[in-house]
Amino acid sequence: MNKAKDFLQSLIREHDMPPKPTLDIDMSEFRTMQSLMILVQDEARAIRSLQEKVPKLKEQRSEAKGIFKGKERKALTEQIQQTEQEIDRRLDKLPDILKGDGYPDMQAFMATYRKAEAVVDNYNRELAEWERNVKESRRPTEKERYVPPEKQSVLKHLREIQERNKQKPPQRQRKKSFDRDSR
Repeated sequence: MNKAKDFLQSLIREHDMPPKPTLDIDMSEFRTMQSLMILVQDEARAIRSLQEKVPKLKEQRSEAKGIFKGKERKALTEQIQQTEQEIDRRLDKLPDILKGDGYPDMQAFMATYRKAEAVVDNYNRELAEWERNVKESRRPTEKERYVPPEKQSVLKHLREIQERNKQKPPQRQRKKSFDRDSR
């Protein structure tokens, strides 16, 4: 009976609740876009670190002065060229990552990703608000509504019994009869 009652109460609650928000995009596609975004961000970080490395190498090359520093200057020049080639290679590779998934260029991907991200963020906010409303509108069950009686002090209870006894008319006491044969 209790399970049936709880089931019916939950059905009633569901009908009183506002509808649960729905997501307008395919989450598997959004997750794919997120993984692409992570790849692009990782690649951009690698490019940025290489770009920060070039001025330091150029500074080291300019500090290597003198006749005996020729080999060091040549090695630094080669390292600068390799770093610049690596930056160019990674910059060329960046659009290919996105083209493999059907995006023509970085701007198109970013625009699509930002729109999808806004839809998902909006859905998450609406879902959180819906869950908050459901918790607030939840009616307490019978067990939650039951409030145990307050404990009364023993002295108060004793006084109440004495008051009741004073209000009752005194009962006549019977005289006890004795069995005279047994004496």
